[in-house]
Amino acid sequence: MTKVRPVSSMLTCVLTPDPPASATFHTCPPSTGLSLWTFSSICTPGIYAEQNKPLFQTMFGNQRRQWWSMCKGLVLGTLLTSCMILLYCLSGPEVHINLLQVPVPYSCAHRPGPAHVGPITNRSRYIIGRTGVCTPKVDIMFMKTHKTASSTLLNILFRFGEKHQLKFAFPDGRNDFFYPSPFLRTQVKDYRPGMCFNIICNHMRFNAPELAKVLPADTAYITILRDPAELFESSFHYFGRLAPMTWKIPGEDKMGEFLRDPHYYFDPDGFNSFYLKNLLFFDFGQDNTLELGDPQVEEGIRAIASRFHLVMMVEHFEESLILLKDALCWEMDDLLFFKLNIRKGSTVSKLSPELRARALEWNAVDWRLYQHFNATFWREVEAYGSRRMAADVAELRRRNAEMVDICIEGGHAVDTADIREKAMKPWQPIGEKSIMGYNLKKDIDKTHRKLCRKMLTPELQYLADLGVNLWITKLWGRVRDVINW
Repeated sequence: MTKVRPVSSMLTCVLTPDPPASATFHTCPPSTGLSLWTFSSICTPGIYAEQNKPLFQTMFGNQRRQWWSMCKGLVLGTLLTSCMILLYCLSGPEVHINLLQVPVPYSCAHRPGPAHVGPITNRSRYIIGRTGVCTPKVDIMFMKTHKTASSTLLNILFRFGEKHQLKFAFPDGRNDFFYPSPFLRTQVKDYRPGMCFNIICNHMRFNAPELAKVLPADTAYITILRDPAELFESSFHYFGRLAPMTWKIPGEDKMGEFLRDPHYYFDPDGFNSFYLKNLLFFDFGQDNTLELGDPQVEEGIRAIASRFHLVMMVEHFEESLILLKDALCWEMDDLLFFKLNIRKGSTVSKLSPELRARALEWNAVDWRLYQHFNATFWREVEAYGSRRMAADVAELRRRNAEMVDICIEGGHAVDTADIREKAMKPWQPIGEKSIMGYNLKKDIDKTHRKLCRKMLTPELQYLADLGVNLWITKLWGRVRDVINW
């Protein structure tokens, strides 16, 4: 006897030469969508196959095509993923175990900018004498965390570096330092022991001992945090499709379903799982799977606090920039910005109070990290002076509004399909085009034309303008275009 299973699992039959006399016929349940007559437990090819041959062939033909299409997609996805991982591995710089231990100079500020007068505050760390004159700080490590307006800050740093002719420590072949692997000095393009680098600011997984072998001792370490619930929503939207564990989540609201029972769906050893739990803590080189009561959590927070001179907050971005200006003795012109890498409002999931509470509970370590540095942030604001802060924020907003009027057509961001210049189109997440960009005005005066273009240039294009070889990133972009994600 041979068992066959048609499309509906309820239609399992046993083929026999002749049906028993007691065999009875019945109609398939409506849920199957079929009007096929079948035996309750036994069917014969003589009756079943002949009477229902067209429908039988259609059923199995449709099923075969569906399975074939799914198999092709899985095979293609597996092959492409494997090829990209192989390319990433092959592109990695050769690690020399016995690198010479040549000390990095105390400072790499060979061409400091002109000193300017500024009021002395408790936060001003780089002051010459007691005259109120300071020199802009040019040795900077910016820890670029994920989904925290860090692309906007990167644009500020790129322009500052060009203005002062500084040397960047860039990755080679891609736009990050082989994230999520911990940072290694050999990942820096053209690295040689003892070299001087002023600024390092691309995505990495923080590794303080290795960074100390690349950066001068007087480097200012800065970073930025975001409310973990909002960050989780953004990360789930942007990176969710890159984590296979999300593929099995049913329904349209995958994030909501995930947060209802995250332990059921989350696999700590799953590919790209770090994007979906305590991503901030992971970016800082810590273990993102720790429970909140683990002593290593507080140890990790203390290590971060002891290393970073300034921790900014996305929710108070302009106040953060004013503190940055004060800490590094910058000028207001250095802080001008447009919001880059912003999402269309229609793609942002508004968290209900219940989902927000679940997101914070799931990312409890990030929430503890955020609370710690939110408290230190407001102490810094208080030390700066609340009235002075309010006046400086108002001035920064006024200057930014002027630049919007000068540079941006229509005065607002547009969908990527409406961006005229390819060079102004931002990188998109897999599966959709939700990141917005800008169109430059056509009649910008010569005084502002160059600045406007730089302020609006997306991260990858700006990196290419600075001479970074992005062949891996560009190849991945072409592959995504070909398979029409």
